Amino acid sequence: MPGYSATKDDHLKRLRRIEGQVRGIARMVDEDKYCIDILTQVSAVNRALQSVALGLLDEHMGHCLVDAARAGGEEQESKLKEASDAIARLVRS
Repeated sequence: MPGYSATKDDHLKRLRRIEGQVRGIARMVDEDKYCIDILTQVSAVNRALQSVALGLLDEHMGHCLVDAARAGGEEQESKLKEASDAIARLVRS
């Protein structure tokens, strides 16, 4: 079971809110709103997505990574690399 099971509803609510923000940005572009106002909203969406990603990563490390560490061996190595790669992707974005 995924490590975010207990907070799944919270993540879904947050993602729906972000989805609404993105639709709002599209509407702003369609209505030829001021560029800086649009960029401000894009920045807010990026921060919100990063917040969701960090929450999921934290839960992954607290659940999946801990379980893999207990199991040891190849599973531990695989999950550690997977988490490291995910962190690298987040840092680059």
